[in-house]
Amino acid sequence: MLTVHHLGKSQSERVVWLCEELGLSYELVRYTRDPITVLAPPELKALHPLGSAPLITDGGPTLAESGAIVEYILAKYGAGKLAVAPDQPEFADYLHWFHFANGTLQLAMSRCFYLRRLNLPPDNPVLVAAEGRLERAFRYVDERLSAVPYFAGPAFTAADIMMVFSLTTMRLFLPVPLAPYPAILSYLQRIGGREGYRRATEKGDPGFAPMLT
Repeated sequence: MLTVHHLGKSQSERVVWLCEELGLSYELVRYTRDPITVLAPPELKALHPLGSAPLITDGGPTLAESGAIVEYILAKYGAGKLAVAPDQPEFADYLHWFHFANGTLQLAMSRCFYLRRLNLPPDNPVLVAAEGRLERAFRYVDERLSAVPYFAGPAFTAADIMMVFSLTTMRLFLPVPLAPYPAILSYLQRIGGREGYRRATEKGDPGFAPMLT
């Protein structure tokens, strides 16, 4: 049995969402953040040296890293769904946005999150550079979604599952107003209409309203 260890309001929402979109049978084990530190609870440390989520077990070693988990589930259970094959014209776009999620966008947001916590003056050159990089990333995303309905092109794929966390839940930790990015806002309304997304949110983070605006 595939078991998903899910930390509320974290990147592990991707894994729950993927399982729901694929209609998989899986066991969901939920964890909540420490109310003071906002970090993962010690129970996760007992499962993996990183002590964070997402984690899955599937009859073998515990697997960490949301991107690796998504690829694993697609390869083992996806039956070609939500991925783009190498012989398809959207393959390069699919790979780009799948990895842009953590390789560029989430990294830029995390960098700004930590820098803002240092209470640096607004003209600090490191902060200015980081904020500029984040703005360029969001503008790039908005331009992409102005041209196509989903990140890989005309169809919803796992690249969307990877990207949405940074556009939504991550803004709990790093507020980014979306008013300057109308294509992102329109896209999030499409995402919010997906049954799989709604089921994943209700199961993984009951009572939490997705940040779609």
